[in-house]
Amino acid sequence: MRVRSLAVAATAAALAAGGLTLPLAGTAAAASAALKDDFNGDGYRDLAVGAPKGNSVTVTYGSAAGVQAGKGTTVTQNTAGIPGTTESGDEFGENVTSGDVNRDGYADLIVGAPGEKVSGKPDGTVTIVWGGKNGFKTGGKTLTAPSGTDVRFGEAATFVDIDGDEVSNLAVISGSHWWYYADGDPQDGHAIPLETDFLPKGVRLDDMTAGRFTSQGGYTYILAGERADGGAYTAYMKGGAGDLGYWSGVLAEGDDASATRGPLVGADINGDGYDDLVTGNPRAGKGGSFSIRYGADSKLGAPVTYTQDAAGVPGTDEAGDGFGSAVAAGDVTGDGRADIAVGAPGEQVGPVPGTGSVTLLKSGASGLGGGKTWHQETAGVPGAAEKNDRFGSSVRLKDINKNGRADLSIGARGEDIGTAADAGAVWVLRGTTTGLTSSYATSFNGSDFGAGGAGRSFGETLR
Repeated sequence: MRVRSLAVAATAAALAAGGLTLPLAGTAAAASAALKDDFNGDGYRDLAVGAPKGNSVTVTYGSAAGVQAGKGTTVTQNTAGIPGTTESGDEFGENVTSGDVNRDGYADLIVGAPGEKVSGKPDGTVTIVWGGKNGFKTGGKTLTAPSGTDVRFGEAATFVDIDGDEVSNLAVISGSHWWYYADGDPQDGHAIPLETDFLPKGVRLDDMTAGRFTSQGGYTYILAGERADGGAYTAYMKGGAGDLGYWSGVLAEGDDASATRGPLVGADINGDGYDDLVTGNPRAGKGGSFSIRYGADSKLGAPVTYTQDAAGVPGTDEAGDGFGSAVAAGDVTGDGRADIAVGAPGEQVGPVPGTGSVTLLKSGASGLGGGKTWHQETAGVPGAAEKNDRFGSSVRLKDINKNGRADLSIGARGEDIGTAADAGAVWVLRGTTTGLTSSYATSFNGSDFGAGGAGRSFGETLR
């Protein structure tokens, strides 16, 4: 593979501010109430980039100019104040979520390390790194697996209000269990299990999300993984004040084309006030697909599945594309409806196999449409299409520059940086009223933040 070094594209003036109302910079407590991912309390959403093969998470701070290389903080288990020690195979950063856990007005970083081995404990940990005005300067705490039958504790986590008391709770999955912690700062060993364990014997959970899918006033959890026979397993569980696990059921499993092991994301696509569930199905059919289940009172709708051969979706359904390996949802155009980004990291661009691409589909009154595909040969996008870059292996939509429109972050876990093979890199394309633009496109990699090196797969996780 031709190797090259990525550089940050020249940054021009920020796009004009849109209609999003947010707290003024410096009012950390107010900002945190609106932004679960503002770690330094300046009123901008921040982007967290995980490199689990390198056991690190880098937070790039949002600004009117978007993210900027070198302006961020890299956290590892060797960072001062963070419990533990970086060891091969920990997978620190395999998943990342956030929220103001200690209620001090700053969002905190919640990092899963499902491969962590702690003496005398089951596999896996979750580390909470405390946010603050000057970044991550006050340390953190680590939670270990609650039971001896847990493996890969920290496979995924959420931080939302489980029981409707307006205080968010941390929920964590391991390979075969779901746990949550009571209101307040989570204490190790105090995790609470399902009251009705609906999970099938031998299941291996890989992913989880939570959203207002079936009630505008409460959360429903979506769990995904594999059954004991290797078939996909996708289920739901409603939150509430009690009987957690009782109101649950299977959405899809086995060979169902809409059954997923992950990824999962929820957002309001049709503007009706309910979150809609988007699932990636990269193993389905020839080249992969994604499905939407629209939210409604008491239940999710039937899946609507899209491949690259579907109307309005650019490209062709081809073996090995991995379309649906990553999905994200966010309002790119500022019209009040979430748009969808879908990664196809196996996509061939021209004669180059495995370079990867990302498709953005815009939402509208009549459904999804206006699809456009982006890759490293798209005009204005930094870089070049190279074999096995895996551009689109991760995606995230969020408004980083506070202009009222979501920006698209794209990971390429196979990108080579100089002589460092598979070091990984991240791109950010800005949202506008008409969709994404490459005019202000930015790219950066782990070496910009002291987290570079071969095989680190920087950008494998985006939050």
